[in-house]
Amino acid sequence: MQLARVLGVVVASVKHPSLVGVRLLLVQPQDHDGLPDGDPIVAADPLQAGPGELIEWITGREAALALPDSFSPVDATVIGIVDHHYPNAQASRGAP
Repeated sequence: MQLARVLGVVVASVKHPSLVGVRLLLVQPQDHDGLPDGDPIVAADPLQAGPGELIEWITGREAALALPDSFSPVDATVIGIVDHHYPNAQASRGAP
């Protein structure tokens, strides 16, 4: 599972026809301790995640499969909004 924090919405005046109606988000990948892991990326968002939310995302061919049009030209897609997350340090001691 790959985690990221939503930084904001990306506005595109022209999109591939398969992405019309699909929001694009700027997300900051995180490691499992909640620390930034690499540069921010743009991800397609069929779930309507909001700024500040922790999300789960995927890449590769599977990213397109999570969208209404499975032939969309995307590299990353939001597949879940995380309600609770216990970083590695807490998980090793047991979640509260």
